[in-house]
Amino acid sequence: MSSPCYVTCEAWGSCHQSTVGKRPLSDVFLLKLNEGLFSYWTFLVPQMQSTDITSSIGYDNLIQHMNDGRKTCKELEDFIKQRATIEEKYGKDLMSLSKKVCGQNELNTLKRAFDVFKQQMENVGLLHIQLAGSLREEVKKLEEFREKQKDQRKKLEHCMENLHKQKTVFFKKTIESKKTYEQKCKEKDEAEQMLNRSSGISNSRQQDKLQSKANQSKQSAEDADRTYQQNVLTLEKIREEWQSEHIRTCEFLEKQDCERIHTMRNAMWVHANQLSQGCVSSDEMYEEIRKVLEQCNIQRDLEFFIDLKRTGDTAPAPIPYENYYSGQRGLPPSRAPVATRRMPLPNPDNSASEPQYATVGENNYSYIRHH
Repeated sequence: MSSPCYVTCEAWGSCHQSTVGKRPLSDVFLLKLNEGLFSYWTFLVPQMQSTDITSSIGYDNLIQHMNDGRKTCKELEDFIKQRATIEEKYGKDLMSLSKKVCGQNELNTLKRAFDVFKQQMENVGLLHIQLAGSLREEVKKLEEFREKQKDQRKKLEHCMENLHKQKTVFFKKTIESKKTYEQKCKEKDEAEQMLNRSSGISNSRQQDKLQSKANQSKQSAEDADRTYQQNVLTLEKIREEWQSEHIRTCEFLEKQDCERIHTMRNAMWVHANQLSQGCVSSDEMYEEIRKVLEQCNIQRDLEFFIDLKRTGDTAPAPIPYENYYSGQRGLPPSRAPVATRRMPLPNPDNSASEPQYATVGENNYSYIRHH
């Protein structure tokens, strides 16, 4: 069984073999596509004619259609260019984001998950930048194709314009020569009629004058007839040349239009394939993130932290209460100190050699009192 075929921007009807991110076309569709490309080339010729010999409406419509097609091609180029710019900016922003600090304090399996997460995000950003480059390559191909068709039409359009100009000029000249010929024929007939009416006149001089005028009118009519016939022959030759060139131009422009439609269709198809391929590649990178997340183990991460930062398994001892006034030290906090009752101090007796201190309540209060 043959492999599926995919439309690309190569020659008409050619197929490239690929299986990732592309949608296959059926053989029937490809056959119809190729048949349409070749059978369509003979369709425009009988449809772009005009009964007016000076009219170029069929050719003008063709040229307008080709110019519109060229404009559409340019619009598609601009669209893909803008998409490439968007992809490039997104890719750069994503790569910049992936380099920011995130999860640097994590340990073990979760740390590896963060590392893979950031790396794959950077890879996705790089993928979008590469996609932008691929899109610009397709834009370049479209630009080359558009300019190539423009250059191919230049010579043909120049030739058709010259022939149409000659045809119009000689048609006007032929019409003028026809009017001159008809006028000379009328003058010839009038001169002959006057000559016939004067046949009974005995004046020979008048008769010779009329005869001379009739002969001159006849000669002028014959000259006008030859000029008119020559102009008709020349005009017919130009018309045949223009008609032949018109048919060739129709066939050529029809072929170009088929190429343009086929190329633009393939350009959009390839564009869709590139975006689809980008999604497939991105999902493969996201799958790597999912795989490493499946390997995260909470228990192992906790054990790893304990092994790395453990300080011991003995808790601090209780702190005992120490009473400042108690002679006993180190009593446990649960044992209350024994309260003691203090006896009143005796009044001191002053000796003979010591000064006697007075109390505040005495009337003769003084700091020192002598006997």
